[in-house]
Amino acid sequence: QVQLVESGGRLVQAGGSLRLSCVVSGRPFSSYTMGWFRQAPGKEREFVAAVSRNGDITVYADSVKGRFTISRDNAKNTVFLQMNSLKPEDTAVYYCAASSNWPNKSRATYEYWGQGTQVTVSS
Repeated sequence: QVQLVESGGRLVQAGGSLRLSCVVSGRPFSSYTMGWFRQAPGKEREFVAAVSRNGDITVYADSVKGRFTISRDNAKNTVFLQMNSLKPEDTAVYYCAASSNWPNKSRATYEYWGQGTQVTVSS
């Protein structure tokens, strides 16, 4: 079984920055593609970013490209999401997820999920 625990979410002003972390345990971390998704109230959970097993391939949603950066530290079993130039529309619960597939945007291909961390961006 794989466990994922997110942290780093909080209230921040528009234009500010946050770094989310997700620690993974239970299986070899480096065997998984890692992704971040988010879900705003009343909306579907949507893809944000993904990173390949060794970190050399990244994929981003158009809405965050150029503002967010996904990275991973395989020695620490941790994936990060650096979020800059935050906007009120970035407000959501952010989830990390693990997949046995190549980096992709499809929620259905991610087998393991964390409980989420709340990010609130005030205007």
